[in-house]
Amino acid sequence: MIITIDGPAGSGKSTAARKLAARLAIPYLDTGAMYRVVTLLALEDGVDLNDEAALAEAAARGDYDLDLGPTHIRATLRGRDVSEEIRSMRVSDHTRFIAASPGVRRLLVERQQAIGRRLGSLVTEGRDQGSVAFPDADLKFFVDADIQKRAERRLHELLADGEEVDLAQVLENLRQRDRTDSQRAVAPLTVPDGAIRIDTSELSIHEVVEMMLTHIRRAGLQVPDAGQHDV
Repeated sequence: MIITIDGPAGSGKSTAARKLAARLAIPYLDTGAMYRVVTLLALEDGVDLNDEAALAEAAARGDYDLDLGPTHIRATLRGRDVSEEIRSMRVSDHTRFIAASPGVRRLLVERQQAIGRRLGSLVTEGRDQGSVAFPDADLKFFVDADIQKRAERRLHELLADGEEVDLAQVLENLRQRDRTDSQRAVAPLTVPDGAIRIDTSELSIHEVVEMMLTHIRRAGLQVPDAGQHDV
């Protein structure tokens, strides 16, 4: 069973994907973490972020990996855990360059598809999962929210991680990412064919996951008994 969740930054897709995967007892894939790891790699190696060939080469040769589970995703770069570092504003401010690179996107989509074939079942979230990486997914969701609400959510996450940022900075970062995601030539952010749209602006994460579970059941897909799975 492959379920995709696409949407812009701050829409709640990562949290929804993680909690949905835990409820279904299958791994979840945060594809944004892939782009963030490559961004961090490029920054550390001093790669010209406007050099398409150099970015693709860095992504191809880089020593990075993701460890997937139903409740976590651990990112490593050159053997060190960078799961928190890739969420910093420094990385967020530069990820748009990596996301807009056709060569990097092709490579990472191939890696995502390989993970899907290897695992068989997963919840995967990103910007192009239902449209490009897994167009034949069993079920597709597209989540969105008002940009002010998205910025507030992202600000709370960054402050909790010790980042010194304000709402204006986060809003500008989201606006830049939205422009890059919607206007890039390769795999722009779009609502995948057949995707179920959910506006999360006024919904709790519990409500979002319950809505998704309802659609999964309606599609005839297996949902384990709740047992100890909490959302």
